[in-house]
Amino acid sequence: MDPKYCSKTQKEVRTVLKSLFEWENLFSIKVKYFYEGWAIYLREKSIYPRCIVIFKPYSKESFSIKSFEINFDKTKNDSYKELYVSESIYSISNLLSEIKQIIYGKDILGNIKKLL
Repeated sequence: MDPKYCSKTQKEVRTVLKSLFEWENLFSIKVKYFYEGWAIYLREKSIYPRCIVIFKPYSKESFSIKSFEINFDKTKNDSYKELYVSESIYSISNLLSEIKQIIYGKDILGNIKKLL
């Protein structure tokens, strides 16, 4: 069976999406399935142009999160600058806690500290 259709994968995706629902006014949320795992993309609708990606490989029990600043060039193509990375998150509760901190600006503040 294709891993993206297995009940464990679908349950994980539903659980994360259900928790992210409270942020739907701030972010557009998209799920994508890949050969090696699944990802949830949160793209900020306003305030600060950024994208947060949650990735879960089928072969591992851990999640990873990456946050990117989105810049636009003259041809209106997106370019991404990595702001924050957190890997090896082993529980959904820790994942959701980390996401909440990123949404509240942990990634942006960390990037500002690097610039100073």
